[in-house]
Amino acid sequence: MQNRPSRRHARTLLAIASVICGSLLAAADGPAERVSTLLDIRSEDLLASPPAANWISYNGDYSGRRYSKLSQINTGNVSRLRAEWVFHARNTSRLEVTPVVVNGLMFVTASNDAFALDARTGRVVWHHAVPISEGLIDDASSHINRGVAVWHNRVYMETDNAHLLCLDARSGNLIWDVAYANWNKNYGATSAPLIVKDKVLVGTSGGDDGVRGFLAAFDANTGKLAWRFWTIPAPGEFGSDSWPGQLYLRGGGTTWMPGTYDPQLNLIFWGTSNPAPDFEGSVRPGDDVYTDCMVALDPDTGKLKWFFQFTPHDLFDYDATETPVLIDAVFKGQPRKLLVQANRNGYVYVLDRTDGKFLFAAPFVEKLNWAKGIDAQGRPIRTDVKPTPDGTRICPGYSGATNWFSPSYNESTHMIYFVALEECQTYFSKPEPQVFKEGETYYSTGVKRIPGENSEKILIAYNLDTGAIAWKYPQLGRGRSAAGTMTTAGGVVFFGDSTESFEAVDAGTGKPLWHFNVGQGMTASPMSYAVAGEQYVAIAAGSDIFSFALP
Repeated sequence: MQNRPSRRHARTLLAIASVICGSLLAAADGPAERVSTLLDIRSEDLLASPPAANWISYNGDYSGRRYSKLSQINTGNVSRLRAEWVFHARNTSRLEVTPVVVNGLMFVTASNDAFALDARTGRVVWHHAVPISEGLIDDASSHINRGVAVWHNRVYMETDNAHLLCLDARSGNLIWDVAYANWNKNYGATSAPLIVKDKVLVGTSGGDDGVRGFLAAFDANTGKLAWRFWTIPAPGEFGSDSWPGQLYLRGGGTTWMPGTYDPQLNLIFWGTSNPAPDFEGSVRPGDDVYTDCMVALDPDTGKLKWFFQFTPHDLFDYDATETPVLIDAVFKGQPRKLLVQANRNGYVYVLDRTDGKFLFAAPFVEKLNWAKGIDAQGRPIRTDVKPTPDGTRICPGYSGATNWFSPSYNESTHMIYFVALEECQTYFSKPEPQVFKEGETYYSTGVKRIPGENSEKILIAYNLDTGAIAWKYPQLGRGRSAAGTMTTAGGVVFFGDSTESFEAVDAGTGKPLWHFNVGQGMTASPMSYAVAGEQYVAIAAGSDIFSFALP
């Protein structure tokens, strides 16, 4: 009986074969043609769900579940996981990107730069560089970029000053460049685009800086604007009574995270940010639609189909840009097409995504004093807590009970996993209206940490069947991590903790299984992919991309 080669030996043989085949292709066609044989992502390819070898978009697929059906890495062997390679980005100290992998080619961004990497080794295949923009403010001034979208043999990315770039995936060369928010210098962009059919969807940051939020769709071939949905209504439109005079032009409601998409309903779901000016609502009466909302739009026309507002007349900066997770499940005895969001305001919501009907909400943090509950229509039952000139203790704090870092949903456990923050802060407001100035933020003062009060990050597993928290995994450290989650068919949840460790826990029980100290803070969400039959797990940490595999 012959001895079977070890996993490591088999991988070596596959790598050698790949190099030999690649060399032959290069001799015949050149490097650009070799890559082109690997890349032709059609619109129907983007419908694959759940993801497996390819992690083809920011959330892996359109559902936002961040669930990989790869199971080679599982609860029984994840303790043996080890770092395969590390890629260092020289132009940033804080990556928030989720890598995209297509047929062994990984695409990542760092500030305004895009990289194509060999997903097995981390070797750079090409690099497209754009200088960072001068004169930006607030979030945009950090030059954050969360990744790319891919379609056919093209790669799309946003820049810090709200340009949409289309690059050739084979070479990194620029095909076209569209400035999509150049009428107010306070706009920025920090997201990853989303491809739906033949359109590229993009939003902006700057909701605290006096801009008018929108979601825009561009023709993926030409870069021509297809439609634009404004999240702040113009005079005479529904909801405009909240925005007297010219205030609608700087009402906030930006769309600074990717949304999700239901191909069967042909609806996109996108969360919007807080209204502006922040913390002081006297100049913007009423509910301030469509801020802190989930909006459902027709991707072909941009027409609004329904909306749901989580925090009407927000005074606390409770953006609703957290990922809307799309789940088909039996809920309270009835099959439903659900949209689930763990919201920054401290409540987890369940909606019917066909029409936006409110189904359920429950708090997921203990420190929560701005509301006493959620009524039958889904509106918060407010307390009298609000920012004041002298300062008011408000929970959750300015960072929210959760935030943009990604949740995930495991099909086997029926649990949603997300990172929560137990924290209160002192909120202040100005008695006089905020004056808008281009090049300056539009906050009505702000918040301060409360001396002696602890902040704690907690990984939460929320059971959709029972409508209750199944387990909690408290983290050590100062509660400053902003790393999201990813779960797999191997029964594992991966996340970044507050002690600079990348961790794996059992998806069913929360039992810790493995950790790896990356030596720097994590402000990104993990993903998984496979090359030549080998599963990898990757996450950005500090200025590096780490990729892990079994020995």
